[in-house]
Amino acid sequence: MRRLSRRLFLEESLLAAAATAGIPRVSTAAEPEKQSKSPNERLSVAVIGVRSRGGDHAKAFDSRDDCVLSYICDADSAIGERVAGQFKGKPKFVQDLRRIFDDKSVDIVSIATPNHWHSLAAIWAMQAGKDVYVEKPLSHNISEGRRMVQVARKYNRICQSGTQYRSTGSNRAGAQYLREGKLGQIKLAHVCTYRPRSSIGPAGQYTPPPTVDYNLWAGPAPMEMPVRRKSFHYDWHWFWDWGGGELANNSVHPVDAMRMVTGLDGLGRGVLSYGGRVGLDDCAETPSVQVTIHDFGTMTVVQEVRNLKTASPKRGSTLIVGTEGYLSGGSGGTSVYDPDGKLIQKLSGPNEDHFANFVKAVRSRKREDLNADIEQGHLSTAVVHVANISQRLGKPASPKEIQQALEALQVNENVVETFAEIRQHLADNGVDTEKTPLTLGPWLEINSDRERFVKNKAANAFLTRDYRKPFVVPAENRI
Repeated sequence: MRRLSRRLFLEESLLAAAATAGIPRVSTAAEPEKQSKSPNERLSVAVIGVRSRGGDHAKAFDSRDDCVLSYICDADSAIGERVAGQFKGKPKFVQDLRRIFDDKSVDIVSIATPNHWHSLAAIWAMQAGKDVYVEKPLSHNISEGRRMVQVARKYNRICQSGTQYRSTGSNRAGAQYLREGKLGQIKLAHVCTYRPRSSIGPAGQYTPPPTVDYNLWAGPAPMEMPVRRKSFHYDWHWFWDWGGGELANNSVHPVDAMRMVTGLDGLGRGVLSYGGRVGLDDCAETPSVQVTIHDFGTMTVVQEVRNLKTASPKRGSTLIVGTEGYLSGGSGGTSVYDPDGKLIQKLSGPNEDHFANFVKAVRSRKREDLNADIEQGHLSTAVVHVANISQRLGKPASPKEIQQALEALQVNENVVETFAEIRQHLADNGVDTEKTPLTLGPWLEINSDRERFVKNKAANAFLTRDYRKPFVVPAENRI
């Protein structure tokens, strides 16, 4: 394996300096928010999917004077009823989300279901006249994400993506720093998500919990029977039918923040991904290590995910490399360094509560008040999707083949040296890439304006999915 250059060592050090093990919390506003306590001005809120993140949604809206938590919805009645019982206002529990859309008194629908439900739930809610807050990743595929944007615009609905890094003051300060040209021409953005995961176990024959309406849980996606995974809840993240691996689960956060800070638009000119499900020996499908290279012309974007043990956790950290220095950001804050790695400035700014920002826009009816409008959420999620599409089309390859493929790319030199570091990371975890080959995805050319791949039928097949009736994301001509 190659010895890392001083430049890459410096970049790795700056990434590590930006990160700690947690996701940044953005609940502190610059000044106390004024909220109406008038019952006539309270917004009725329904939260769908409350096992994990959705519980935070419910607490956030319930804590507001200007909102009332009216509904809790979950396909698992045991979870939904338990969460509904935690609130003094006694929100009504329903198992079928369509009952919420039929209630004209509901103003806001907040969605934290598994990924495969995000788009259809949001579309149905907006078509029913509701404003929507929807968790990341915004969609399960690129086409349905674009449908969400179209529905929001057609029905004039306010729709916020749950990419809360956009409400972090230091990220907003970083965006302003780059807009002023102080970092020079941007050459590279490297985003890292290092989050150790455990094996989910071998494939078995399981049934969903008896309290789950499996038809409602699966919705647009296949109803696998028997279920392969032992843990029905959460481990769906690691199967393509319902999730998108760690890229969709967590990498979308720093990708979105990076796009905001750099002002990056579109899906780029091309993408290549390599990685694999190694070191965990389980039935999951998505990679435990994955690196993706995106060509945005003069700028290269690298996404890096590690689910195996690593020396320096860099969950949600970002390094932006310009001709005049570096900007590193993460849960540890945002800092600027000169080309030699000397700290120049720590950037800061007032945080804004992401839910409060959404409610403000709901009241103003101005989508420009949103920190994370639906279209930005769609584009950040689509950047993740194109990465996974290259990965899914890949074939086993030797380290030499992967290195040759990376050297052939007309992108930043960082990508070749990063592969050397990945090989060392895997070796530290007992994975010999000569004996256990990684998967090398093809280089896919992208028509960013059309959000399609160029002359690649196999890749374009992943832009949408076959939906299980009646849970069908509407085509453009039926929105």
